[in-house]
Amino acid sequence: MPRSEPSSGGPRAPVRMTLFVAGGEENSRRAQQNLARLCEQELNDNYTLDVVDVLEDFQAATRQNVMVTPTLIVAEPPPKVTILGDLRDMERLRAAFGLD
Repeated sequence: MPRSEPSSGGPRAPVRMTLFVAGGEENSRRAQQNLARLCEQELNDNYTLDVVDVLEDFQAATRQNVMVTPTLIVAEPPPKVTILGDLRDMERLRAAFGLD
């Protein structure tokens, strides 16, 4: 369970995000690895992450207007940010998490 207090050097508010993947596809695996690395290095336990496999739950993707995978939706902190691809651009991820 995520901590309610921000860690030093981390974001002021917890990061809440959803990663949409397509099974074990290469881009989906890379996105999960890149996101896990950044969360471990920068967010500590100050985040919640839901991973949705669109092959198992396509309706969740439809509700969020996700047409491509992998797609990361960062709901909090505001503003809502959507990032497509394998999430290798760490600076863009840091900005989406309010770490810039």
